[in-house]
Amino acid sequence: MGLALPSLPGLIESPVQPNGWLDRRATILLGRHMARNPNLAALPNLLTYGRIALVPVIAILLVIGTPSLRWIALVLYLAAAISDFFDGYLARKWNQGTELGRMLDPIADKLLVGALVAVFAWDHTLGAWDLIPAVAILLREIFVSGLREFLGPRGVVVHVTQLAKWKTTVQMVALVALFLAPLVPGAAPVAIVLLWLAGLLTVITGAQYFLGAWPHLAGEVQ
Repeated sequence: MGLALPSLPGLIESPVQPNGWLDRRATILLGRHMARNPNLAALPNLLTYGRIALVPVIAILLVIGTPSLRWIALVLYLAAAISDFFDGYLARKWNQGTELGRMLDPIADKLLVGALVAVFAWDHTLGAWDLIPAVAILLREIFVSGLREFLGPRGVVVHVTQLAKWKTTVQMVALVALFLAPLVPGAAPVAIVLLWLAGLLTVITGAQYFLGAWPHLAGEVQ
């Protein structure tokens, strides 16, 4: 016998099967919430949500550790990296930029990089010395995020430099090579060289951001 939904604000009572009424109610609530807040359902934001959702999936596949699952994790990582480009591009092109998207986009990037560094350290894809550039990358990302948060209310914008874009590109390629390190002969040394190069660029660009923000940090600019 069908089960009627409880009377809730904004919901229409409807007979559904007992094992599905919770899913249906959640779907209706989510749909109405999205209708009242259309920007939440904009494609750029959906891409960002998807990138965040992929982080634990990629990490779990790597932890399980079979070659086939590592290949799948690499494909998902590439999909996440591609979505990182398109969410910003589409937000600008379609004028769908939101405060939520601007907040979540860098968080998604840092979650992904942090999770990968942790897993690659755990499964010994990274050696002890390789943790130096890896930790430098993590510290720089945290530092720049805190810097932006500090300067934002003061109306100071921390612009992304061309060198920082190169750093991001080298870092992404290094991570791809680390995925491939146990799978493709010769990939491991290439990955380590790229990781150290990304670490060097990380330190340089972090210093650039710090020097550019120093007058504000020191109270020289009001």
